[in-house]
Amino acid sequence: MTYLLVGIAGSLGAILRYLIGISLFINSIFPFATLTINLLGSFILAWLTSNLFKKISLSPSLITAIGTGFVGSFTTFSTLSIETVTLFNNGKIVLGCLYVFVSIVGGLIMSRLGFKASEEGQKS
Repeated sequence: MTYLLVGIAGSLGAILRYLIGISLFINSIFPFATLTINLLGSFILAWLTSNLFKKISLSPSLITAIGTGFVGSFTTFSTLSIETVTLFNNGKIVLGCLYVFVSIVGGLIMSRLGFKASEEGQKS
């Protein structure tokens, strides 16, 4: 049953990622869509694991489906990698390095903000 739930949630996350990707920052030299998606996903996963999953009683299968399936397919490391290599291949070394730096540091910051938002929500 867990496999089915992960597959369904993964499909939804991938579809949402695709829709955001095609609607944001079309024809930009910088991959803003993937950056936005990955930063948002970092926040969401941190908030879910430290807040929602603790507040409501969900089965381990459903938690896995949401975290691994939905958020895991919504965010993407492989696209980050390909877009970085493409920037490098196009001679945009500084943009490629900036992209990696902002993705990693930004992801960590967004995760921290997700945990902080969870803590604030638990206080009220």
